[in-house]
Amino acid sequence: MRALFSVYSKEGLEEFCSSLKRLGVKIVATGSTWKFLKEKGIPAEKVSDFTGSQELAGGRVKTLHPKIHAGILADRSNPEHLKELDGKGIPLIDLVVVNLYPFGETIAGHPPEKEAIENIDIGGVALIRAAAKNYSSVAVVCSPEDYSPVAREMQERKGALSLKTRKALASKAFALTAHYDAVIARYFSPLREFPEKISLSFKKKQETRYGENPHQRGALYAQEFPQESGIASASQLNGKPLSFNNFLDADSAVKIALEFHEPAAVIVKHNNPCGVACAGELGKAFSLALECDEKSAFGSVIALNKKCDLETAEKIAAFFNEVVVAPAFDARALKELRGKKNLRVLKLPFRRAERGMDFRKVKGGLLLQDADSVRESSEEFSIVSKKSPGDGEMRDLEFGFRVVKNVKSNAIVLAKGLATVGIGAGQMSRVDAVELAVKKASGKARGAVLASDGFFPFRDSVDIAAKAGVSAIVAPGGSIRDKEVIQAADEHGIALVFSKRRHFRH
Repeated sequence: MRALFSVYSKEGLEEFCSSLKRLGVKIVATGSTWKFLKEKGIPAEKVSDFTGSQELAGGRVKTLHPKIHAGILADRSNPEHLKELDGKGIPLIDLVVVNLYPFGETIAGHPPEKEAIENIDIGGVALIRAAAKNYSSVAVVCSPEDYSPVAREMQERKGALSLKTRKALASKAFALTAHYDAVIARYFSPLREFPEKISLSFKKKQETRYGENPHQRGALYAQEFPQESGIASASQLNGKPLSFNNFLDADSAVKIALEFHEPAAVIVKHNNPCGVACAGELGKAFSLALECDEKSAFGSVIALNKKCDLETAEKIAAFFNEVVVAPAFDARALKELRGKKNLRVLKLPFRRAERGMDFRKVKGGLLLQDADSVRESSEEFSIVSKKSPGDGEMRDLEFGFRVVKNVKSNAIVLAKGLATVGIGAGQMSRVDAVELAVKKASGKARGAVLASDGFFPFRDSVDIAAKAGVSAIVAPGGSIRDKEVIQAADEHGIALVFSKRRHFRH
């Protein structure tokens, strides 16, 4: 039996090759792998001696040789193949062990393009694909984590591997090369347009206890080189593993926190905010966010956009919540939060990309769109009512509009003093969303402003808002009844401004 080794990572290599030598396996190895084995006292034939051809182009061409690929790809069940190889003195290769240049890890450091290109593996990918194609006779091992189980089975079967194992290894190999090529394609063509074909590259980070429900399985996959902050790249500092739903809620909370530069606190429950606030101090922002809907905040996920201090940590630790995520924690704050052993504490450097793409899985396909990364300033609002909002109202309108874009549509947010006081989320009709937000706000709706993620199809929403005491409204224009909506605002003495954009979140 003959094995070909060409590995970038030498992890576990000495032990694996030693076990193969005890089974009488002949080893052929490429340059650095051969040198490593020689230093460890493990006999191996240099690939250039095996092929009779020296490496070319500074090592770019090592294994791209007919003697190697014929030895891997020959169909053992085809006598003509075997006769041809025998006549040319080409030995069969039964085991191919390859791991690739670390292209993904390299580009994560944003190196010069020349360095990135040098870390694109060519020969290794060709070897993996050739061996995987011929899995009926050849085994391919492309991860050090498979060394031990492969060696163990070969010992049990006196040097052989079962067809089932070879097929499983081939499947894993093709998944690896597909992922590797997808990372390279993404590097050369960042996904900002809508190409005819897309290949997405994600790597499994962890499995969750279950999916959205206990009868479903679940796992988290992380993007290979993210360009913005994402919950998949957070570091866990405390608590039990996150559930599937924890990840979904934390993702929503982080997206809202990224909307604001000033200290902000976000409380999310079932993928919708139940409280958001900004203030000069993080602890104050958190208190205001919690006041919005303290009942719903039980068992929630919390995101902070600034370093968590002790005051804020004490307020978080004072009631039951599932997750808290922030860009940093001071030592005393972290100690306080770690006092709750099950509380998941996540550290995530906040980085916001100005452009990006969003994906949505649908049955049999994928929806792709530009990310809704627009952060509208109140300077972009158009005052359409007779009454103009005051400075404080305009700040609240801008705040409310940034929050409402992250609430499930149809969505309404009531805000006062840069804090939500009532949120109506995910209603089938806009007027129901208004009624729900008013109900949640109770008496706090008086003097608040209202933000709507879409236009008002009728004036009834304005009438309800006025009855609750709302003083100003921001909504996208575009309804065929805009004139009636404006008239209603004027009748009630409400300041009404139109935004340039709507922000549905389905």
